[in-house]
Amino acid sequence: MLLYHGSNVTVSEPRLIPQNRFLDFGFGFYTTTNKSQAIAFADKVFKRRKTGSRVVSIYEFDEESAFAECSVLKFINPDESWLNFVMENRIGSYKAENYDYIYGPVANDDVYTTFTLYTSGILTKEQTLAALKIKKLYNQLVVTSEKALAFLKFSGIVPEEEM
Repeated sequence: MLLYHGSNVTVSEPRLIPQNRFLDFGFGFYTTTNKSQAIAFADKVFKRRKTGSRVVSIYEFDEESAFAECSVLKFINPDESWLNFVMENRIGSYKAENYDYIYGPVANDDVYTTFTLYTSGILTKEQTLAALKIKKLYNQLVVTSEKALAFLKFSGIVPEEEM
């Protein structure tokens, strides 16, 4: 399987770097199987940091071996357990088990509006889940441990003409 990571620099040796904000799946190195999503993220990072360039690093990933040797939390759909997990991470209150990998739907900018309406009490949990079911959600695989990082093999970057 190929994984992509969008940034403003090439990331040939992924590292776990403390983050200054709360993200969907908590602390970790974020990747996706969707090249377009990674390109869009690289664009956001480049614009936000105003340095470097749009870069999407590519990794070969042996999912079968990695998932056999590491702990995995996997969400197939944006269901209630996924919503609870994302909300706890976004507000910084997640205190349950840690995993080497977390896989599942990503809450993009469009979905962020739905989350905002939910957290402000305008939408109920049921309304939020119903709204998420009609949105096109991409995926993310978050690597949260050094052991799990060892399974990522850098294989290059997406050429500029594909960006």
